[in-house]
Amino acid sequence: MSNHQKRLSVPNSWPVERKTATFTVKAGAGPHGESGVPLLIVLRDVLGYADNRKEARYALNEDNVLINGKAISDEERPVGMFDILAFTEREEYYRVFPGEGGRLALTAIDPDAAESKLGKIVTKTRVPGGDVQLGLHDGETLVVEDDQTYDVGDSIVVGNEDGEVVAHFEYEEGALVTAVDGAHAGEIGEVDEIQVTPGSAQNNVLVSQDDGEGFETVEEYVVVIDENFTGDDDE
Repeated sequence: MSNHQKRLSVPNSWPVERKTATFTVKAGAGPHGESGVPLLIVLRDVLGYADNRKEARYALNEDNVLINGKAISDEERPVGMFDILAFTEREEYYRVFPGEGGRLALTAIDPDAAESKLGKIVTKTRVPGGDVQLGLHDGETLVVEDDQTYDVGDSIVVGNEDGEVVAHFEYEEGALVTAVDGAHAGEIGEVDEIQVTPGSAQNNVLVSQDDGEGFETVEEYVVVIDENFTGDDDE
C-alpha cells in the first residue's frame, strides 16, 4: 500500500497547499478517521519544525513530542480536532482547533491546559455491569458510572494521565459552541435554538453571535466548549 496521498484529494481539514506538489504523506491508522492529519504535516507544513520525513522521525525518536500526554514516534499518526500537542523540549503546547474554512489550526495554550483534552460524545451505550460507555468524536471510548448523566451531544474534558472526566459541558440552548465543519467552521457562538427534525434527518442548530450575525448549521457540526477554548493564550 502506498504511503502517499494526492494533494488535490486530501480532506478540506488538512492544512496543506494543494498545488505545490503532486503527493503528500498519507495518514496512518488511528483516531479521527479520514479527517485525521498526519503528524508529519503538522511538524513540516504547519510549524516548520522539520523539513522532511527524515528530520521528523529523528525528532520523534527523542520522545519530545506528545499527543494527549503520550509520546509519539510515528510521523503518520493522525492528528485531529481538539488533540493536545506538547513539545516538551521547546516548552510549547497547542490545542488543535477548527480554523477558517474547516482547516485544522493550532492554538497556543499553557502547560496546565495541556493536561486534558475535550471530546464530543457521539455514542452512549450500556456495558455489562451496569456502567455506560461513551464514544467520543475521535474514536476514544470511556466507561463512566451509571449515575453520571452524560448525553450524546455533550462535551467532556478528560485528563490525559488518568482518563478521568474533569469537566462536563451540556449540549443545550445557551451553550457556547464552535462549528467544526461546514460553511461556518471555526465560528463560535451560543446555541439560540435546536430545531428538531422529524425522521432521520439532522437537527438544525441556530447559533447567535455577539456581532449579531449568527449562523445555522447541522447538529453534527457543533461542539460544546467553554470560554477556555476560544483561542485565548492566557487560559
